[in-house]
Amino acid sequence: MADKLHFSLVSPERELYAGEVDQVDIPGTEGNFGVLPDHAPLMAAIRTGAITVYENGAEKQFFVQGGFADVTPAGLTVLAERAAPMSELTSERIQEDIASAKDSLVGLEGEAALAVQQNLDGLNAVAATL
Repeated sequence: MADKLHFSLVSPERELYAGEVDQVDIPGTEGNFGVLPDHAPLMAAIRTGAITVYENGAEKQFFVQGGFADVTPAGLTVLAERAAPMSELTSERIQEDIASAKDSLVGLEGEAALAVQQNLDGLNAVAATL
């Protein structure tokens, strides 16, 4: 069993993290899940929320909005549509995103409404931590 998991977090703008970690917790569209070294291969969609990276007893958190998590024997790669260290988020920016999500929810039905509501729920959860 490997002692560490290679983890990479990438957004369209930049690579936010790359390194060996103990565990990563991810907000999946089907529920939160954790990835440890030697995890079984997995591909999962991620929802808006916080990724928590555990490394040598310390925790780092990153805001993510949409994307995919890919677990392979080589490690875990998260390709996020939008991502930033939680320390870079501002309450004002999240409140703007919440207002925008609420506006876009009007008139939607079915899967489209569900996706926007899931994004809104994630934004509200992140806003509560700021």
